[in-house]
Amino acid sequence: MVEFDLNFDEAIKEVQTKGAQQTAAEWLERVEEENGTVPLIYKKLEDNPEALISHLLYKNAVSQAGALPAKTVELISLAVGAALRCDHCTTYHMQVAKKMGISNEEILEAVLVAGLLSNSSVLANAYRLVVPETEPCEGTCALK
Repeated sequence: MVEFDLNFDEAIKEVQTKGAQQTAAEWLERVEEENGTVPLIYKKLEDNPEALISHLLYKNAVSQAGALPAKTVELISLAVGAALRCDHCTTYHMQVAKKMGISNEEILEAVLVAGLLSNSSVLANAYRLVVPETEPCEGTCALK
């Protein structure tokens, strides 16, 4: 994702020095500068700066794992937002993807794959509910 990197130790020092409210406000400004917009959930969490800071630190730690290229992470984020039918997530990640130079074709493919899996999941679970004795599910979708 196109968001600023946070060094954990430096971030904690910043919170201790400036306080949660000011740190959260400055971090939101940085998000907006880098992405041109701020996700709705960040705006809502602004009233609870400790939660916003915790969320951004967690997000940053996951993002810094670094095994996947930023473009792939953004396409996954966009696809998951679309599959979960989160208009705010989808819109935000669409804007970020465009800013990163991701093509319309790549965006469409990611969303179509998400839709395919979402649809397949609904169909598979529905089938197992309707005819459980024919196709029992063992594992995460098992009905007990």
